[in-house]
Amino acid sequence: MLFSLMLAAEENTELTKIIKTELIDKSPVKDYLKDFSLDMLYKAGGFLLTIAVRLVIAILILVIGFRLVKALIRTLKKVFEKSRMDPTLETFLTSFFNILMKILVVFAAISELGVGASTIIALIGSAGLAIGLSLQGSLANIAGGVVLLFVKPFEVGDYISVQDSQEGTVKAIGILYTRLMTLDNHQVMIPNSFMANTTIENLTHQRDRMEEIIVGVEYEEDIDRVREVLRSVIQLDPDYLPEKGIMIFVKSYEESCINMAVRYWVLSEKYWPSRWRSLENIKKAFDQHGLTIPFNQMDVHVHQQ
Repeated sequence: MLFSLMLAAEENTELTKIIKTELIDKSPVKDYLKDFSLDMLYKAGGFLLTIAVRLVIAILILVIGFRLVKALIRTLKKVFEKSRMDPTLETFLTSFFNILMKILVVFAAISELGVGASTIIALIGSAGLAIGLSLQGSLANIAGGVVLLFVKPFEVGDYISVQDSQEGTVKAIGILYTRLMTLDNHQVMIPNSFMANTTIENLTHQRDRMEEIIVGVEYEEDIDRVREVLRSVIQLDPDYLPEKGIMIFVKSYEESCINMAVRYWVLSEKYWPSRWRSLENIKKAFDQHGLTIPFNQMDVHVHQQ
């Protein structure tokens, strides 16, 4: 019936107005649709408002939480310094607590968004398994850092030489990497797993270190005279430790010279300055006393028939 009236309304404008007024505007369907739309808009608005508020709170948790973590790490460093904790342990624990507290802040922010704790734990477990399989090297570095922490083959401030790698002063031992500073002021990051499974030479672990300088002299030279010249040079070195004494001896016979060895002791941090200075002063002393440092040479004799 409604369909027939609508067809007729196409030819009668007055009839169209009557249909609109009587059948549509006064219909209970319109009131229902209106109430339903308002209810849906109200619920959608409330939901979006709740999400927006939670999102803002989560962002505030992240911002404030990370700042608090930064402040706590500074306080923790001061506590470690006052307790005179081993610098190696201090850097490792500081790095560990920094990462741990930031993870807790992220966990709190996600929880504020309405994600349940059990869901987060399940996701962390699944993600941890996947990440663990893909980051086996990083986990090995963490284990290596723990080994370095307890075995202590070196400490922060030591000068070390790593086999087939680098050498330098240890600046920090982190969770994943050990940071070295080379003599030419380059920063080198070496994985802890490598450090825990290789040969490490700690050059400053002991207070004193022995210098050994090899000097070649001609076979015609007087060994006693050479020995006295070498002794006088070392005795004048400001870093020489006289209580340790000086040892000068013939080390080997070579094709073109006799190798004389000089051994004396200096403080570990004075090793290189003393060595460089002594090498220069030995050359000057030899020139002054007329002693020759030979070098490899070849004599060619031509025989004519």
